[in-house]
Amino acid sequence: MALALAVALPESDAPAHAAVPDTIPLKITNNSGRSEPVYVYTLGTQLSSGRQGWADAGGAFHAWPAGGNPPTPAPDASIAGPAAGQSKTIQIPKFSGRIYFSYGRKLDFRLTTGGLVQPAVQNPSDPNRDILFNWSEYTLNDSGLWLNSTQVDMFSAPYAVGVQRADGSTTSTGHLKPGGYNGFLNTLRGRPGGWAGLIQTRSDGSVLRALSPLYGLENGALPRSVMDDYVNRVWQKYATTTLTVTPFADQPGTKYYGRVSGNVMNFTNGAGAVVTSFEKPDAGSVFGCHKLLDAPNDQVRGPISRTLCAGFNRSTLLVNPNQPDATSADFYKDGVTNHYAAGIHAQMADGKAYAFAFDDVGNHESLVHDGAPRQACLTLDPLS
Repeated sequence: MALALAVALPESDAPAHAAVPDTIPLKITNNSGRSEPVYVYTLGTQLSSGRQGWADAGGAFHAWPAGGNPPTPAPDASIAGPAAGQSKTIQIPKFSGRIYFSYGRKLDFRLTTGGLVQPAVQNPSDPNRDILFNWSEYTLNDSGLWLNSTQVDMFSAPYAVGVQRADGSTTSTGHLKPGGYNGFLNTLRGRPGGWAGLIQTRSDGSVLRALSPLYGLENGALPRSVMDDYVNRVWQKYATTTLTVTPFADQPGTKYYGRVSGNVMNFTNGAGAVVTSFEKPDAGSVFGCHKLLDAPNDQVRGPISRTLCAGFNRSTLLVNPNQPDATSADFYKDGVTNHYAAGIHAQMADGKAYAFAFDDVGNHESLVHDGAPRQACLTLDPLS
């Protein structure tokens, strides 16, 4: 996500290249209250070369060696993180990548012939399944820093991201409300229909994470029909009503018009020509913003699909025929909705989160950006 956000910025937002050095400081503050050691990893694609690798605490790049089939162990890329109540500053380079952190145990990364294998804890046999960990996503390039917290794949060890600007001021996002961690988990536990099944625990019963609803479909916690009622009502509505999509906030004159005919929603431009069509999506397409809601990196289908995906996850398509929504006032009000995303947003101190892939539609995502960052910040928060 971070890279896509960076690329999408207009050229006018880019300062002089000299404003962004090859590395910037990342201050990691451990407010978790946990006694276990913390391990930090900076992994990604080096933007100057396109090579995949990792960075050490000084920000130096190390390319991954060749992998194998079956996957071979990756070099130990861990950096000792700060103890509870302490801070530590490392350097992060011009990457499009992730900053992982884990409690108690180092993460197990493997390399295939195609590159790094990211942890996939929706798979019960993943070696990282019983490790408490999380990650942030970032892009640092000649135009600045984009750093976000994410719950697209899972909700786990809480943290916030921040950036210190050239004038010394700092902005941050991603903090939960007091009690928000358990508040979110209790929301899932109290929601009928399989939502409690998203929660993963260790054998001793301690909570590790809640998986996204997309993975909940894949592992059987949620029924495949979980979104059918809402999707059917949307299809029925737009058989006789027009859905107007204005996908670019800075281009209010660019509009597309959707109407359903049979199983297909056809979108036309202002001249009446059909520009793209969508079959009726299933829950997997909605929660994953892919498959029947695929969003290619173009200027027509992708932006329309992003808007549709956001409307389905937030359940606003029935109450507003003009998308995307200007405010969050009507988000998640329908009984059939993405209750995982709803619960996360409800527990965020500023309401911002990346709870599904296109949560940035309408700028509801937990992202900090600066064109000339002095320092990035990562704050590990309590699990409470």
